[in-house]
Amino acid sequence: MDQHLLVFVTVVQNESFSKAAKELHMTQPAVSQYIRILEESLGARLLERTNKYVRLNKTGEIVFHHAKEIIGLYSKMQHLVEDVTNKPQGDITIGASYTFGEYVLPHILSVLQKKYPAIQPTVTIANTKTIAEHVESHQLDVGIVEGELTDKELIEEKLAEDYMVVVASQKHPLLEKEIVTSEALEKERWILREEGSGTRDASEKVFAQLEINPSKRIHFSSTQPIKEAVEAGLGVSLLSKWAIQKELRNGDLKVLEIEGLPLTRQFSIITNAVYQTKALEVFVDLLRKNDVLTI
Repeated sequence: MDQHLLVFVTVVQNESFSKAAKELHMTQPAVSQYIRILEESLGARLLERTNKYVRLNKTGEIVFHHAKEIIGLYSKMQHLVEDVTNKPQGDITIGASYTFGEYVLPHILSVLQKKYPAIQPTVTIANTKTIAEHVESHQLDVGIVEGELTDKELIEEKLAEDYMVVVASQKHPLLEKEIVTSEALEKERWILREEGSGTRDASEKVFAQLEINPSKRIHFSSTQPIKEAVEAGLGVSLLSKWAIQKELRNGDLKVLEIEGLPLTRQFSIITNAVYQTKALEVFVDLLRKNDVLTI
């Protein structure tokens, strides 16, 4: 791998020459020399430097984007070569959208570590668009995302279906109804994820399906406070059954019976490599077979 690119990426990620030097076990003058040689070889300045900060300029942004991809590809090649003779081991970078990453993936990683302790996973949790972009640029080895992808460069494999249900507190008056009407739901206060999240998109689909437009809404940026708010009787919400298994078992949340629900959404595995390391192969195989995906 080109050491100059590695040093450059490390400086940018740390926003500091001294911090990069410490991470790379180098002296600060050596780091500065690597950056100078890289800039000279490219014929352009890449960084704006002062005593207070280190920032990318426009040219640096281009180099940084491709440098990360080159480093990712080199690392993947190195792992593939090592895999020819070795057992599954080494690093694997995993991306997942929020619901899967927060409530399903930890259980799968627990099994992975028990079976293959030499595999070292690193996890990124973000929205589907971000995960797909990082897999495409080889910053992630694999992603587990929701919804349909339009990127033809990625290899997509259907993994499992997730079921979205409307939940309320255990003493909510609507639980007394055999079937909850759209009119009743429109009057409720809805506890929702922020715009741009997959769960929020699913909620908007349900509103359209039920032909309602609730005026009372509260927004949270993660699922856990939504569950707490609903449990406290603040309102109702549409949540994944993966995310509420514990609350359903304990009776803290209840599912409302609504015609046309649950809403089903698809989760998929995405990769960007014909050749996979043994570590990635065993992880994907574990995803396919894991019982935790069955709701």
